[in-house]
Amino acid sequence: MEERTRAYLRGRFRDHYRRTEPTPPPDADAREWGYIPWTSSPGTTMVRHKSTLDLGDLSDFLARERPRHVYFSAGRYDDPDAGSMEEKGWQGSDLVFDLDADHLPSVELGEDSYATMLDKCKDALLRLLDFLEDDFDFRDLDIVFSGGRGYHVHVRDDGIQDLERDARREIVDYVRGTGLDLDGLIATEAVGGTAGRTSPAQKRTLRTEGGWSARAHRHLLGFVDDVLELDDEAAIARLREFDGIGEGKAEAALRAARTNYESIEAGNIDVHPAFYGLAERLLPEVVAADNAPIDEPVTTDTNRLIRLPGSLHGGSGLRVVPIARDHVEAFDPLGETIPETFRGQEITIELDEETTVELDGDSFTLPAGTREVREYLGVFLMTRGHAEKGEE
Repeated sequence: MEERTRAYLRGRFRDHYRRTEPTPPPDADAREWGYIPWTSSPGTTMVRHKSTLDLGDLSDFLARERPRHVYFSAGRYDDPDAGSMEEKGWQGSDLVFDLDADHLPSVELGEDSYATMLDKCKDALLRLLDFLEDDFDFRDLDIVFSGGRGYHVHVRDDGIQDLERDARREIVDYVRGTGLDLDGLIATEAVGGTAGRTSPAQKRTLRTEGGWSARAHRHLLGFVDDVLELDDEAAIARLREFDGIGEGKAEAALRAARTNYESIEAGNIDVHPAFYGLAERLLPEVVAADNAPIDEPVTTDTNRLIRLPGSLHGGSGLRVVPIARDHVEAFDPLGETIPETFRGQEITIELDEETTVELDGDSFTLPAGTREVREYLGVFLMTRGHAEKGEE
């Protein structure tokens, strides 16, 4: 990045911070703060181990320093500006989840547009919220667009504050579906004796409401519905796509599905051994479809620094935006996050190559060369390293 570009962005970030007042997190004085300035040196220089006493008034600090990125810690400490984690005196930490579009299995890097990547990331966010609210019954949640490639969720319920890394990793494993197997999801119940047996027979069922068991049941029933709409030949061919299911097992599973649909709908997967085997083979598809592919190190790290809501993301020029829970599905990450400071005027930028950008509901294809563009578009391209500031 050229110095003219860097100086322009520093100045406009300052203008933004003079007009806005980010809301600090709860217990801001007990948290560590850090920021990345606009430096000309290669690499990233993080200034950290700061407290609010070091920064002073947050609004004044942001307007004065106009940092490229601003962070605060998930943890709270006795002495947040101590130079080492051991000296800080840990009190407890929020549970923070990070979803990054670049790391999602469903995202095709180099193929998906930025907007498509963020759409897929929102789908993952909704799945994560389903786990946090329905499975864990967490209630004190802050949902935030990161300003870049994804979303953060801060859980601040009292019951999680003193969890150590291992306990946080168990939560990570649960929402990612790590190590999930069918035997761990089923409930077994006695259904009465049978001829030649002295002990009752067993019936294995999946819960139809709540948790991974209900998710597995929903996928299994959906698969059964799809298969039953096919003719026999196509249905058997579909079943035989699974490893270990030959023609005989496929025919038996299909027959069991047809004759025991109501029982399967109620959660019974013990209608035939072949059908139980089908359920086992479907489980990886359940995990792939319903898991939340969060960034594990962020959640397990009790000392993690995370972006300040209301600040600007130095890699996009977009705002780090808190999102109301009832607005998540409708939230537009490439429209609602554009700072008002960057609207209403045009600037000159220089592009080395043709670039296509989607922002604010529009798609812009810009040829290489010097041109005038809407300021928020120019800031986006400059912060992402696709353009330099041109002379006005």
